[in-house]
Amino acid sequence: MGKNYTQMKYISLNDKNHKVSFEDAVVRGLAPGKALYFPEEIPNLPKGFFQNLNKHSKEEIALEAIKPFVGDEINKNGLQRILKKTLDFEFPVVPISENTGTLELFHGPTLAFKDVGAGFMAGCLGHFVKKGNLGKITVLVATSGDTGGAVAKGFLGVEGIDVVILYPKGKVSEIQEKQLTTLGQNITALEVNGNFDDCQDMVKKAFSDSEIGEKRQLTSANSINVARWLPQMFYYFFAYKQLAEKEQKLVFSVPSGNFGNICAGMLAKKMGLPIDHFIASNNENNVVTRYLKSQKYLSKPSVQTISNAMDVGNPSNFVRILELFNNEFKPLSNQLSSYSYSDEETRKAIKKVKEKYDYVMDPHGAVGYLGLQEFLAENPDYYGIFLETAHPVKFLETVEKVISEKVEIPVSIKEVMNKEKKSIEISDYAELKEFLMQ
Repeated sequence: MGKNYTQMKYISLNDKNHKVSFEDAVVRGLAPGKALYFPEEIPNLPKGFFQNLNKHSKEEIALEAIKPFVGDEINKNGLQRILKKTLDFEFPVVPISENTGTLELFHGPTLAFKDVGAGFMAGCLGHFVKKGNLGKITVLVATSGDTGGAVAKGFLGVEGIDVVILYPKGKVSEIQEKQLTTLGQNITALEVNGNFDDCQDMVKKAFSDSEIGEKRQLTSANSINVARWLPQMFYYFFAYKQLAEKEQKLVFSVPSGNFGNICAGMLAKKMGLPIDHFIASNNENNVVTRYLKSQKYLSKPSVQTISNAMDVGNPSNFVRILELFNNEFKPLSNQLSSYSYSDEETRKAIKKVKEKYDYVMDPHGAVGYLGLQEFLAENPDYYGIFLETAHPVKFLETVEKVISEKVEIPVSIKEVMNKEKKSIEISDYAELKEFLMQ
């Protein structure tokens, strides 16, 4: 690799002099002052690796991509074991029309793209706990929908780790709620009277609360955690492997909420993966769409939409994207376009694609599809991939209403729907703190 990444350091984006190991970054989740961790250097992978992707299994590709970021903190065998378990399903690119395909990321245990990040992080944290110098860890996480289920499933039964999930009452789908409230064991669900931003604010507050810190070792499993964020780059490698014969330039349209997924894709490009352009497709929570037009970043309270996993008013990972481009607007805007769509436009897209191509999209994939079509209308020389980040069954009510048809329910979902929901209702930070101090 030309460079020795045996000990990759992670810097705080608020203070470049604050450097920690991969293990510390994973265990802490956030740097002091609620800052995000970021790799000190971005490795360049050899050109030959990209040219020969089709000769490698997905586990081999993932190992090559993630190894520099983990260094020798987890040995090769340990890392291979984690990857084998994490990537135990397919990531197919499905052609939709002549210049459009979709990358399906919903074939994992909870039918959402977050299964990869959650599984990888659970493997890493489990590995560090087993080494024996950490004591018990509490994973504290806020979810706008799919993160909760994926984290719950990824960490279920992992020794030495408790998981506490905050989710906004009445603002996640029934299936999403069941996936995070029915597992029991080391998983606790807290139902918050508020929206996702309230949940996220409470989590961040708990992290900087020294009284809680004395009582519990907290870490986060949102995409703010490097072990949740980094493995999302695998999707782009797997897609490229399936698209390598395409002669056209490649553009990826990513439905974007907290911007971890698209940031991981842009990181893969920085490492040498030949992707030409990215599209951040937003619902009405469109702070980045507005930023790319005005060069002013103004967060605002999130609004509720049918693509609820993207209902984020202040996307945490956008600072990492800015860091990838040294906080320079021009190079960033050359590589990133952004569009935003209403629920009405999203529904129309679901209906149109079902009628025209007999393909059922979920609301997030539909937003990705819309962004891609808008881009391709002006840039017809590209081949475009939009990401289907969740199975349409997770948004059953919305999708069935739009396509006037029943969506087939996978067996894993039928099983979870019959289980009893168990959650604890809370309304404010004081109640969260009381729970964590017990």
